[in-house]
Amino acid sequence: MRTVKILLLASLAVAVRGHALASEPKLDLKRIVNESSSFLKEREPEMTEEEYALYKKVVTMLASNPAFAVKLLEAMNSDKEQPSPAFQFILGNAYYAAGENDKAEANYRSSVSRYPTFLRAWVNLGILYYSTGRYGDAVPCFSKAVVLGDRDSATFGLLGYCLQKKGDLVSAEMAYMQALSGDPANVDWKEGLLGICIDGKQFTRAESLVKNLIKERPSDTRYWLAYANILLSENRKVEATVLLETAVGTGVAGVPELTLLGDLYAEQRLVPEATETYYKVLVASPEVGEQKLLHYAQVLISGGRLQEAEGVLARFTSQGADVGGVELLQTRADLLAAQRKWPEERRELDEVLKLDPLNGRALISLGRAYASEDNIPRATLAFEAAYHVASSTYVASLELANIELKNRHYAKTVEYLQKALSIEKTDAVEDFLVRVKTMVVKDG
Repeated sequence: MRTVKILLLASLAVAVRGHALASEPKLDLKRIVNESSSFLKEREPEMTEEEYALYKKVVTMLASNPAFAVKLLEAMNSDKEQPSPAFQFILGNAYYAAGENDKAEANYRSSVSRYPTFLRAWVNLGILYYSTGRYGDAVPCFSKAVVLGDRDSATFGLLGYCLQKKGDLVSAEMAYMQALSGDPANVDWKEGLLGICIDGKQFTRAESLVKNLIKERPSDTRYWLAYANILLSENRKVEATVLLETAVGTGVAGVPELTLLGDLYAEQRLVPEATETYYKVLVASPEVGEQKLLHYAQVLISGGRLQEAEGVLARFTSQGADVGGVELLQTRADLLAAQRKWPEERRELDEVLKLDPLNGRALISLGRAYASEDNIPRATLAFEAAYHVASSTYVASLELANIELKNRHYAKTVEYLQKALSIEKTDAVEDFLVRVKTMVVKDG
């Protein structure tokens, strides 16, 4: 009886990590920095009269021509020992706008070290760290700004995002809640909070948030996929299926949503629905769709559902000759083998070997096809070729051992069994070897 390799369906994704969903907050960071250039009287350090006169000249240039503004500010500062903390803050803004982050950091840090209650300098230093991916360094800056009285939702939101990136989910959740209290329509903060709820398996809260996000942005496929995975995390597969069907019906679903829906259909043994959905994936993304359809066909073949597998493979014909390649030919050969159509199977395998002469799987299949037709010499040739391909040496060794045993070539049988055991030790093969060795002794 031929051994058919059992392939299992890819397991369904049943959890979405928050960081995979939440994107970076979509804030205009340069605008925040530039707008901070107007000083708050009696709460922040003051400039000298000379510094203020120059500041008035360059403040409007920070957004439109930061490089020129930097040159003017540097020229003014060249003959001074140390500018005021306020002027260093403006220098930091100019350097940030010009993309000179190291100089911006140096000036912001000097400004807050000399004037620790300089709220906006702390915020801008935090923005600099955040925008360069230094989330751990940004946290104390935003936290200090909050302590100093900053209640802007953007500050809380950025603090939440940086805490989330650090893994401090409890503090991040509190920061996001503060951000949403000041800006309840902000999608970025809702996404961040959603990610935290999912990571913490707070699926009831997560579901409420994601439903709200879908309502606000129904065309964003990430939310549909996140909602489906939340439902799957609670083993609500029927509801997840209906949700994804709705996404398909409204034209929102992309390849990931279609793929997950196909997997759900396949798991529920809804063959026509799964096939149709995987075919849509094949049309939209040939590489992904091909893998899914072929995998599904192989599962059906291994389960003895040959007519259904044949229907799945028929879907490839409308895609043209370039789709499928070696894997398609091999899967067709597997179907023909299950149908015991040995000559047809061999023709498919010959095509595989024309494209890939050292395909161990095809060589093993070819050897088994010949063996099924009792053509042992040709079967032996195919297995010997597979023996010299590293990926199929183990299986070929066992097939050759069986042939040599039938021919009563016990010494050769031992040789092939020992080769197989050198690759993978199993009790069954070791017992087989012991029995054959006794035959070698008797034969001798």
